[in-house]
Amino acid sequence: MDDHRAKELIDNAWDDSIIPALSDYIRIPNKSPLFDPDWNEHGHMDAAVNLMERWCRGQSIDGMQIEVLRLEGRTPLLFIEIAGQGDECVLLYGHLDKQPEFSGWEDGLSPWTPVMRDGKLYGRGGADDGYAIFASLTAIRALQDQGIPHARCVIIIEACEESGSFDLPYYVDLLEERIGHPSLVICLDAECGNYDQFWCTTSLRGNLTGTLRASVMEEGVHSGAASGIVPSSFRIIRAVLSRLEDEVTGQITLQALHADIPEARIDQARAAAATLGDGVFEKFAWAGQTRPIDEDPTQLLLNSTWRPSLCVTGAGGLPGLNSAGNTLRPSTELKLSLRLPPTTDPQKAADAIKQTLESDPPHQARVEFNLEQTVSGWDAPPLQDWLTTSMQKASLEFFNAEAMYMGTGGSIPFMAMLGARFPGVQFLVTGVLGPKSNAHGPNEFLHVETGKKLTACVARVLADHFSQSTIASA
Repeated sequence: MDDHRAKELIDNAWDDSIIPALSDYIRIPNKSPLFDPDWNEHGHMDAAVNLMERWCRGQSIDGMQIEVLRLEGRTPLLFIEIAGQGDECVLLYGHLDKQPEFSGWEDGLSPWTPVMRDGKLYGRGGADDGYAIFASLTAIRALQDQGIPHARCVIIIEACEESGSFDLPYYVDLLEERIGHPSLVICLDAECGNYDQFWCTTSLRGNLTGTLRASVMEEGVHSGAASGIVPSSFRIIRAVLSRLEDEVTGQITLQALHADIPEARIDQARAAAATLGDGVFEKFAWAGQTRPIDEDPTQLLLNSTWRPSLCVTGAGGLPGLNSAGNTLRPSTELKLSLRLPPTTDPQKAADAIKQTLESDPPHQARVEFNLEQTVSGWDAPPLQDWLTTSMQKASLEFFNAEAMYMGTGGSIPFMAMLGARFPGVQFLVTGVLGPKSNAHGPNEFLHVETGKKLTACVARVLADHFSQSTIASA
């Protein structure tokens, strides 16, 4: 592959076509079904799919077939097949649904208004991960421009990932014969430790969400009359949460949620920490003099990729500050999000959590934990030599630095699904979500230069995939 020619085509495509299309995509408030139950009536999801479909049909790519699938009652799916050479298949994956707006956007920025500033495209969903379809097709076009052969490529862009991909298995079953058995999966929905290297995600944590409710009365009463007699529902919910999490250290104390960390993943965390240093935690917008949980970057990386953790992401039963009277509230409700190690069984974890939280509550209060969703984690199979070599070569060619490997604290449900369905498949899980890109929060941005370089790296890997498959079949 002529690297300079490929990079020139890719850079021009991003500047002339991808950024304008992504800007239009950012303007669409196509929130995932979990956050917009009436998504079908609102029409935003269809608008996003239609935008991407139109862009895809405008690309000069030989052997491309494009289809939008719509199963009744389910979010749509964009499915693309591109004819290739040889018997191998590559599956490229992304999603087009978005997280909700969240608060705290800086002046001049907002979730549904694209803003280009200092080489970054701000707005919800551009980096997570609307760019995936544009980068995937552009990488393939860069190969075809030079007459470089590639395997048959299948591209799946779903619209339910931010809700746990609960619609995706139905489409995968429907498309089973058309997909075949891919030998390589490329996912562009992950993180990068910095914007200076090509990063490969080696594991993903699972996720478990549910609602914990502590009730002490059927109605609120005067706090002067009741306090000292009626137990506080807030104190009860705080006490049962301490059965899960040490409130001083933040460590999860329930052993059923833990898993052994493979030595190879510890070595990768050490290498990533040596490269990133304090950047492991400096990427966050800390308040005041707040410090991270640990001062060792390696341990912080392992905390966020291979150890369980708890976040309280919402609350009920608590009036706003301006509406908080002298009333002892009847109940307190918390939305819990637990991140689980990649190899922890989420259903067994859910059973252990429910038993731990509900059993023998203080003062015999009514305590209920209602499970909402579980998502399995994923630990990548060992990389074959050709893929390791290809990623290293791509990183040196387009980033002028070595490739790096690191686990990711988030979840991509499709990876575990594919790993179970296609044993032996190789995975390249990567992305543009680097320091301060802040997916799911305010001021989300896509680092454009990284997007360009990552597209070129994907082209390199696709070319090398075909070369190694030809050698293997000779």
